Amino acid sequence: MGTLQGSWIWYELMTPDPVGAKAFYDAVVGWTMQPGSPETGGYGFIANADGGMTGGVLTLTPEMTEHGARPCWLGYLGVDDVDASVAAITAAGGKCLMPAWDIPMTGRVAMVADPDGAPFYIMTPTPPPGGGENTCFSALPNPGRCGWNELLAGNFDQALAFYTGQFGWSLPEAMDMGPMGKYQFIAHDGIQIGAIMGKPAEVPAPVWCHYFWVESITAAKARVEAQGGQIINGPHEVPGPLWIIQGIDPQGALFSLVGHP
Repeated sequence: MGTLQGSWIWYELMTPDPVGAKAFYDAVVGWTMQPGSPETGGYGFIANADGGMTGGVLTLTPEMTEHGARPCWLGYLGVDDVDASVAAITAAGGKCLMPAWDIPMTGRVAMVADPDGAPFYIMTPTPPPGGGENTCFSALPNPGRCGWNELLAGNFDQALAFYTGQFGWSLPEAMDMGPMGKYQFIAHDGIQIGAIMGKPAEVPAPVWCHYFWVESITAAKARVEAQGGQIINGPHEVPGPLWIIQGIDPQGALFSLVGHP
């Protein structure tokens, strides 16, 4: 799997309606969302067409919503020691949103936020017998896996210092976006995994956007609209050449897709 510290190892959809989310994402992305069961504590899973796992589905309860939880996608960053990372993150100005806890046969997890408030999980996984392969991220086109992780940062320079300091990411040459500032690519183990840019004024809060591969952006856009989703950005061409769209799913979560036109 390469270096654990700083690698994206899981993606989680938080939704109040996992059945509706399954209908939408299975049609749009080509996933097979497996519903939660009593054995998994109600936690569901997201499988790629090739059988690999992209992530999980957490059902938002009314109690969670009352405490401020909203439909969203959150990524998990691998760390060597969750408790040490929580301490380092808070010392660097971040916050611990949910203290570390153990998930049997899975690993130790905590929910944190960077100094600007963008939330994400950190996790030290429990390796399965024989090790394990990370099937949730692919830098090359692979439908169903995540292909890009983009931070819309509240404070650009602070975000660069925070994430490189915590996770050892390197910073390849940035792209100049004119009045929008720099689009700073980020790399892990020599592979570009995403980018950091300043948050546009119309975006209400700093957030990580995780782009999932689809074979065709044109076809995906049509499926989003047919399944009751809303396109809020794109299609736009990006270096690759590739195309992206961003939208809101029928349950209210922001999602991002990347692929060929």
